[in-house]
Parts: sequence; structure tokens; C-alpha cells
Amino acid sequence: MPLLKWDTKYSVGVSAMDHQHTILFELLNELHDAMAKGRDRASLCDLLARLSDYAHQHFAEEEQLITSNNYPEVAVHHELHRELLQQITEFQGRLGRGDLTLSLHLLNFLRDWLTHHIQKVDRNYGIWLNERGIH
Repeated sequence: MPLLKWDTKYSVGVSAMDHQHTILFELLNELHDAMAKGRDRASLCDLLARLSDYAHQHFAEEEQLITSNNYPEVAVHHELHRELLQQITEFQGRLGRGDLTLSLHLLNFLRDWLTHHIQKVDRNYGIWLNERGIH
């Protein structure tokens, strides 16, 4: 059973960003599935690294899109991304050292951050871009 299922309620109205968000959902679900199956720490570290790498890529593309379209909240948006990436980096380090086990609590944190961010923060730039003809 997936931790997170894509639904139109998560759409921000910008197809490229919606597509990238679905990939983030898939990566988080893959990590959840591996944890549920009892995969070893090295496998979980690799999956968390893939999620982190894709989040970096997605955030960079999202920030480029909203910056190039003069979205007024770009600095705040960037800071929220930076804070999450910093937390993920800390999780990666702790998991790699064996100080942290990948738990449902951690996965729920990532799920909740992602869904809240998409529905409350990203949706605002979606409206901004849609008003400028970007879908």
C-alpha cells in the first residue's frame, strides 16, 4: 500500500510541475515500500539519496520557473526548499552513520511536508502562473 497516492487535489495547474510532483510521490513510495520490506540500510540510503537528488533537481527547476515569471514570493519559496533539503541531508548523514533508522515517523514527516507544501505553497505560484498563461 503506497504511503502517498497522486490525486488531482495535489495539482498546481502547471503540468510540468505536476509531473515532477508525481515523481516525488513515486520516490517517497519506493522508499516506504523498501522500508516495509525490511531492506538493508545501504538500500535505504541509496533510495533516500535518489529522493534527495530528485528533490534538488525539482526545486531548482521550480525556482527557475517562478523566478523567470517574477513570482513575488520566490525568496520565501526558495528558503522553504533549502530548509527541507538541509533536513534531508541531515537524515542521510544520520542514517548512513547508523544513528537513525528509517522510520514511519520520518516518512510521514516527508509525506506531510510534501503534501502541505504542494497544496498550500506551490498552489499559490500555480495560480500566479496560470494568470500569466502558463499551464
